[in-house]
Amino acid sequence: MKRADRLYDLLQILKDGRMHRAEDLARALGVTPRTIYRDMDTLAASGVPVEGERGRGYRARAAVTLPPLNLTEPELEALHLALAVIGEAGEAPVRSAARSLAAKIDAVLPEETGSAAQRFGLATYPFAEAARGFRFMPRLRAAIRARQKLRATMAGGGGARVIRPLRLDFWGRVWSCVVWDETAADFATLRVDRIEDLAVLPGLFVDEPGKRLEEFEARGSGR
Repeated sequence: MKRADRLYDLLQILKDGRMHRAEDLARALGVTPRTIYRDMDTLAASGVPVEGERGRGYRARAAVTLPPLNLTEPELEALHLALAVIGEAGEAPVRSAARSLAAKIDAVLPEETGSAAQRFGLATYPFAEAARGFRFMPRLRAAIRARQKLRATMAGGGGARVIRPLRLDFWGRVWSCVVWDETAADFATLRVDRIEDLAVLPGLFVDEPGKRLEEFEARGSGR
């Protein structure tokens, strides 16, 4: 059984409000008591209202619950962005709620290595890091649509570079932009949170052999 499914089943058992011994929960879910201890720690750390009493077991206090949701990867990205903005800029109680909600989402994401959902790491990645480059996102999106050249200055020095933005990606809670770097005459992947300044240039660009997104993708796949 996937951990996400087990956590959901565990909540279904606990929501009756009665005490349940770890041994009984383990038997019902086909795992060891040690696994139940870890799962309860995960649920508690994620803000789920569970409590335990030594020698008696665990129970969940009353709380608002939602039915299971199937989210697409873009929907999960949108949810992360919203939580990151609130977690960085909201008032203290709202920031705390955003972190708690992010932790709950992280607790029920699939565990499989390489799964798209796992890469987001919603509960552990600092909100400030993800939010740092948000102000450049509309400019990058508009430039990709319009095929507009940009001048990017990155943190860490190296000077400004003229780029052709080709695609925005979202990996591990970090936004990046695939570009053709005219200054270096090569493809590059720029972390959006490392951009210090981004200026729109008057020149537009057109597809040219060797500088197109599909050629960057082909290079990465080894074709």
